[in-house]
Amino acid sequence: MSIVVTGATGQLGRLVVADLLERGVAAGEVAAVVRDEAKAADLAAQGVELRVADYDHPETLKDVFRAGDRVLLISANEVGRRIPQHTAVVDAAAAAGVALLVYTGVLGGPDADFALADEHKATEEHIRASGLPYVFLRNGWYTEVYTANLAPVLAHGAVIGNAGEGRVASAARADYAAAAAAVLAGEGHENTAYDLSGDTAWSFPEYAAVISELTGQEVVYRDVPGEERQAILVGAGLPEAFAAVLVDVDHAIGRGLLARTSGDLSRLIGRPTTPLRASVQAALDEAPQG
Repeated sequence: MSIVVTGATGQLGRLVVADLLERGVAAGEVAAVVRDEAKAADLAAQGVELRVADYDHPETLKDVFRAGDRVLLISANEVGRRIPQHTAVVDAAAAAGVALLVYTGVLGGPDADFALADEHKATEEHIRASGLPYVFLRNGWYTEVYTANLAPVLAHGAVIGNAGEGRVASAARADYAAAAAAVLAGEGHENTAYDLSGDTAWSFPEYAAVISELTGQEVVYRDVPGEERQAILVGAGLPEAFAAVLVDVDHAIGRGLLARTSGDLSRLIGRPTTPLRASVQAALDEAPQG
């Protein structure tokens, strides 16, 4: 039996593998599913088993899973293609007879009514239909979704969105990774769905105020209509379809759908979630100095 992490060279996957090893799981009991073996050389050097497969080529998944494995299916990042990709992984896991399938979905699960949630809901339905023991980790927003864009925010002195007075209960990517590792290495989680989010929901004016405080530069939140935000994002180089997804997410934030604070995340990881201020400071510390 192995603990198998798909997408193991991605940002979340690497953190999950690292957390498993820190928890004392032997490297030889961890398997990393990757598309490019070369990108996982550091994992192999630690003794982690590499299993090469591609979500887009179901035939490569045939021998990736073994009976008794505990598998983490990290949702693919190609919006619009994820249903066939996830279906291929679930079907391969079911054929192999894995002991547990853990899936990273979206906060709110079936109640999430924004477009980005559709593929997650379809995946959950397919997992239930497979008959496999499952755990749904319904992740809220990563704070890094916002802090990764601090450069343009500082350049323009503004956080721009169309979320109105909506709030976001975000947490650090490492918090979500720790929760996944806790479930994979723990017991008693079968057939459970967890709504994972930060302990505190914050507003975009509050986010702008934190940036201002930590940088000494005035930053404000500028709320704009969805159509204007779409044009801004496309003008910045984002594809029309992806820009529309981001606009739709902000509308969902405005409706309160990403403000849930169930406490599931902090309970799973055994500590408070990473505060917004700490994540902003970390991003500023890591930013290139020019």
